[in-house]
Amino acid sequence: MEFSVSTDDPISTDDLMEIQQLLARYAVYITRGDLDGVLAVFTPDGTYSAFGDAYGLDEFPALVAAAPKGLFLTGTAMVVPGADRDSASGTQPLCFVDHASHDLRIGYYDDTYVRTTDGWRLRTRAMTFIRRSGAHDSGRPHAYRRPVT
Repeated sequence: MEFSVSTDDPISTDDLMEIQQLLARYAVYITRGDLDGVLAVFTPDGTYSAFGDAYGLDEFPALVAAAPKGLFLTGTAMVVPGADRDSASGTQPLCFVDHASHDLRIGYYDDTYVRTTDGWRLRTRAMTFIRRSGAHDSGRPHAYRRPVT
């Protein structure tokens, strides 16, 4: 897939920089355990997908609390313009380092971005883990369970 930035492209260099900063904020906020910061990078209808399911913002507090703690080290995202000037998608590599054991988990996020009145936000973020076997999957279903209601 070819991608270049020019004045004719539907996404500007300023937009790319804003999206990169949005993703940097996510990585810093999740590393610091700043739930309000994590929520702020998503649209109100945003979702995070892992473990075979999608989770809305209302489930983020429990999801973040259950997540392992450590360093979310992300690479530069490959951003692709969307169908209009207010949407885009991208893939961002991730290397997670557990704070206690320093065990690593690697993978990548597949994202969709939307321009809002507050700037670019994540609409969807889907985690894919890369296993030692080379398999790519969305995580083990037992890693997080929704509370029974």
